[in-house]
Amino acid sequence: MVAHSKELFSYKTLVHAMAGSLGSMVGMSAFFPLDTVRSRLQLEESREAKNTFAVLQDLIREEGFVTLYRGIVPVLQSLCASNFVYFYTFHGLKAMHAQYTQSAGKDLMFASIAGVINVLTTTPLWVVNTRLKMSGVGHSPGHRSRPPRYSGLVDGLKRISRDEGVGALWNGTLPSLLLVVNPALQMAVYEGIKRRMAGTDLGTAGYFLVGAIAKAVATTLTYPLQLLQTKLRHGHNYRDLPPDAGMVELIVYILKKFGVAGLYKGMEAKVLQTVLTAALMFAVYEKIAHFVFKVMLSQPRV
Repeated sequence: MVAHSKELFSYKTLVHAMAGSLGSMVGMSAFFPLDTVRSRLQLEESREAKNTFAVLQDLIREEGFVTLYRGIVPVLQSLCASNFVYFYTFHGLKAMHAQYTQSAGKDLMFASIAGVINVLTTTPLWVVNTRLKMSGVGHSPGHRSRPPRYSGLVDGLKRISRDEGVGALWNGTLPSLLLVVNPALQMAVYEGIKRRMAGTDLGTAGYFLVGAIAKAVATTLTYPLQLLQTKLRHGHNYRDLPPDAGMVELIVYILKKFGVAGLYKGMEAKVLQTVLTAALMFAVYEKIAHFVFKVMLSQPRV
């Protein structure tokens, strides 16, 4: 058991965590405006659900180009921490059970455990950066967005815990825990395809494609929960619904007022953004990990 535990704290596990963290930051930086579109469509009920590029044009015209990147710094900070925790836990668990035959079921289990740990430890970061990014929500088209309520991630954590209570930092935790199935499915599909392609040099384009397929499957199946998660973290704009409405109340309200389509508002932008971001993340992650492992193996042992 001690020998297996050592794998959890090995350099190999650390390399996977750092590569996953850096890869996710590269992917998000490249496609951040698409995530802005997704968030605005999810939270602004008055905004027409046009196609992604039409909404991008509307936002630039109404608020300026800079609005597409509002909140990118805290998002990257949160993403860095979140993916470090996730990749470290997932690959650490895999390393501890390396003596057993790998399977999709085991990948799903390890990815789910990693997801739960990630949610419980990093939800406060996402609550703050969602609010920072959505500081302009509520303004009518043509008006400039109001300044962010917080100066940054740390300031947001302090002010929310002071003004709303520490519990507010974990708003949206329930749908986030349910959404553990999203990265779990993504990782299971990704690892499953890689196993089937074992011995084949996928290359950067190959890893990009596999990552895109894995994320497309996961996002399409779990999008309604992601929409609810965003509303619970930021706060909804429904005048005839209590501000502290829970997940069930939100679901019932959205279904009554907008029908099933209401649970999928902004999905085009979300699928486009997450698929491209995840695909680039996995491509960068694999390249970084392969490079570091190659360097480590080439070093003479002392």
